Amino acid sequence: MNHLIEKAGIKKQFVCDSAGIIGYHAGEMADSRMRAHASRRGYKVTSISRQVIPSDFDRFDMIVGMDGQNILDLRSMVRSDEKLAKIVRMTDFCTRHQLNEVPDPYYGGADGFELVLDILEDACAGLLKQLQQR
Repeated sequence: MNHLIEKAGIKKQFVCDSAGIIGYHAGEMADSRMRAHASRRGYKVTSISRQVIPSDFDRFDMIVGMDGQNILDLRSMVRSDEKLAKIVRMTDFCTRHQLNEVPDPYYGGADGFELVLDILEDACAGLLKQLQQR
């Protein structure tokens, strides 16, 4: 997403961050396989993993989950309708892929990482388009 925001020349308009539901990998870089596949597409994945924290719901206008379990976990973190309304599913922004979730590529082969990148490229383009229309 940050790549698209930067490419569109609107970096000052958005703050985009990444966090996981579970803090098991907190402080670590993304999986080396994902970094390699992303690099081949021209993306630099330099973020350091962190866990979602309750203040994220105050800091961000939108909280994006990758799959149904993420959505349930995120919803369990908040108690107000205002904060619940911030939670959306990444695949809701896809225009080319008809999927309900972004699959976890970590237990599969190279094709899994490529599929995830395909889905994310589609979803991020759709998300950016929607944000620019606001």
